[in-house]
Amino acid sequence: MDTKKITLSDFHESIGGKMVPFAGFYMPVRYSSDNEEHKCVRESVGVFDVSHMGEFSLKGEKALDLIQKVCSNDASVLFDGKIQYAYLPNFDGGVVDDLLVYRVNATEYILVVNAGNIEKDWNWISSHNTFEVEMKNLSDETSLFAVQGPKATETLQKLTSVDLSAMDYYTFLKTEFAGHPNVTISATGYTGAGGFEIYLPNEIAEEVWKKIFEAGAEFDIKPIGLGARDTLRLEMGYCLYGNDITDTTSPLEAGLGWVTKFTKEFINSESLLAQKQAGLKRKLVGIEMIDRGIPRSHYEICDEDGNTIGEISSGTQSPTLGKGIAMGFVKTEFAKTGTEVFIKIREKLIKAQVCKMPFVEPGV
Repeated sequence: MDTKKITLSDFHESIGGKMVPFAGFYMPVRYSSDNEEHKCVRESVGVFDVSHMGEFSLKGEKALDLIQKVCSNDASVLFDGKIQYAYLPNFDGGVVDDLLVYRVNATEYILVVNAGNIEKDWNWISSHNTFEVEMKNLSDETSLFAVQGPKATETLQKLTSVDLSAMDYYTFLKTEFAGHPNVTISATGYTGAGGFEIYLPNEIAEEVWKKIFEAGAEFDIKPIGLGARDTLRLEMGYCLYGNDITDTTSPLEAGLGWVTKFTKEFINSESLLAQKQAGLKRKLVGIEMIDRGIPRSHYEICDEDGNTIGEISSGTQSPTLGKGIAMGFVKTEFAKTGTEVFIKIREKLIKAQVCKMPFVEPGV
């Protein structure tokens, strides 16, 4: 499959972005250094171009019925301007994708899906659309900027008359922004540092990007790449599709029970409920290194005798904490906070322990 370019791909390259293939797109992995960009988001404000993400419009009298069928969470509790996190279960006990559901009104919703899964998700949802819901894939015409950090509100407030500080977490609105009408601003975030997402047409992407940087100049605003995005989300214990949740990962074992609502029927809900009632055999936990070492995806998690008890799904050196942190699946009996475990790094057992997540207190 050909690697696609996001709208501002050449622009990012011109300002020093190192472009790499990611989820089917050329994306900026970093501009300066991962640690510097990470620090910028935790302490001030940074901007991610995440225009590779997918957006689907669902319209019709039974749009909610389709969403309720394919999504794990209960979207009936949404009101206009409210957002919900959910996942698409498959028939095999795994996850097609995780996503955000935006309620525009009672008959119109926007689904925001992961870049690498756009075609897969579209085909999956379409195959269950027995409700005559009008579906439109907006992904190729939509750009998306995530403006994150404690100075994000002050930066963006210069570009809109809406009181951004009054926006609740997981809400959105359409308003004038940077001189353009009908721009969607949402307050979700994947960093734990607070901030907003700006959904806008490709045609105005470069102009709006530059206006955001003018507005944030006094805070030394910086462009941020995928490298820092990964360390920021990992410090918050946020799952990444392809690592912590996959086609074969149990969403309940991955800690997604909180968005699995058995008060309604949805795809594979019966077998997921049976799994919950039978008791989980393994769990996704936070792990922090006690001895020096960086835990990486697929490293074995062992007990003190070297027996394998699990596997790292995401791991890194935390720039904030200055030590190795990870998320990984372990047998349930090893999932208690404080349990001593060992990570096999280059055939050596390096001491670590199970800990609570998030690893860093959120700044939301």
